Amino acid sequence: MTTTNSAPEPHWLQRTELLVGAERLEQLKNTHVLVIGLGGVGSFAAEFLARAGVGRMTIVDGDTVDLTNTNRQLPALHSTVGKPKTQVMAERMRDINPDLDLTVREEFLNPEAVKDLITDDFDYVFDCIDSIQPKQYIIVACKQKGIRVVSSMGAGGRIDPSKVQVADISETYNCPFAQQIRKGLKRKGVRRGVTVVFSSELVDRSTCMLTDGNRFKKSFYGTISYIPALFGLHMASVVVQDVMGKSGVEK
Repeated sequence: MTTTNSAPEPHWLQRTELLVGAERLEQLKNTHVLVIGLGGVGSFAAEFLARAGVGRMTIVDGDTVDLTNTNRQLPALHSTVGKPKTQVMAERMRDINPDLDLTVREEFLNPEAVKDLITDDFDYVFDCIDSIQPKQYIIVACKQKGIRVVSSMGAGGRIDPSKVQVADISETYNCPFAQQIRKGLKRKGVRRGVTVVFSSELVDRSTCMLTDGNRFKKSFYGTISYIPALFGLHMASVVVQDVMGKSGVEK
């Protein structure tokens, strides 16, 4: 005979509590996540965390919304062009959860600042930037300090959502971006033990465009609306599944 739970007192996380239970919801409320980069991946990851009930967050980004962000980034609207991404995202997340303990850092993160930013105050660090050198610094700093890092690999040049997955960085393939990160980390003594989100779909190299190399970024690929969001979704799921004791990726 199937039984159902009696309805709890209504609140905005009622359905989350029904799924994960009151004790694990409390764990989520006490979890502190640092989200570095609020572009197509990081903006969705941050919002998914907020909507899942994560109670403490620090967001870092030095960019303003650009018109070309509109096809894939959560804070990007015609009405927000020119506004700091941190400002737009902070307003959204506080509107989702007025009790969110949110720290906002409107700054471009250079490699030298990484070690000072990443402290043991964080339970997780979400690396959502797309510049190779700072990304390596973030991952190495997290490994040195024993903080769980979840890193986004290349989301550009792909259209197949079924190819996006969570894995250890040593298990990535068909991702030129991840290959470059692996090489750099190997020189720094890190070969595995880094949780990443990546796509195994072959990247469409014909969509690549070169840049002026500003802020450690030499090129970018064409990107569709839903793939970066899916990367962010998978990143957020790592935290929830960890709390639920269901994560299968090595920490």
